[in-house]
Amino acid sequence: MAKYQYYFFDLDGTLVNTEEGITNSVKYVLEKYHIKEYDMETLRKFIGPPLGESFQKYFGFSAEETGELIGCYREYYSAGGMYEAKVYGGIDRLLERLKEDGKVLAVATSKPEHFARKILERFGLADYFTCIAGASMDGSRSSKEDVIAYALAQCEVTERARVVMIGDREHDIYGAGKQGLDSVGVLFGFGSRKELEAAGADYIVNTPDEIMNI
Repeated sequence: MAKYQYYFFDLDGTLVNTEEGITNSVKYVLEKYHIKEYDMETLRKFIGPPLGESFQKYFGFSAEETGELIGCYREYYSAGGMYEAKVYGGIDRLLERLKEDGKVLAVATSKPEHFARKILERFGLADYFTCIAGASMDGSRSSKEDVIAYALAQCEVTERARVVMIGDREHDIYGAGKQGLDSVGVLFGFGSRKELEAAGADYIVNTPDEIMNI
């Protein structure tokens, strides 16, 4: 990992376990739409990918309906759901070691940047990052590929071979690949080894400490 100068991190399932807040927010939406048939495994699939895609994929909503659904989701999330989360053990230590080594750290998340910044500030992680890049509230920047491109621009990266993307879902790995970046898949989040291998992760780790030990 010494060859990398820039470390881009996903947020949900990589830095912070946000399962409770996200699943409760989705439940809030489903209750508003009188949908009672769902299971926790399906709700967990909302962690990571863009919300609009997940509502269409798992509950059959149309693309035209997603704007209203996301607005409903944000009612619960902005009222406090975003803070129903906890930092993964070992993340503080990892970020501190990377900063001590002179690395540049950034967040690249499909979560709206406004929410991402608030979460990182609440849990004392924001100061580790040179750049916090997230999706735009209007949906014009939502895919992981676009968010990573935004982070690259914000960090003024000139050598992509010096950048590695770290995340727990296939969207992180595919997004990195489309931007010409190497990637690390983490198994302490919400993706599986099978998913990360199929997406083409360059490395797969079980714990934050393993990122430093590769």
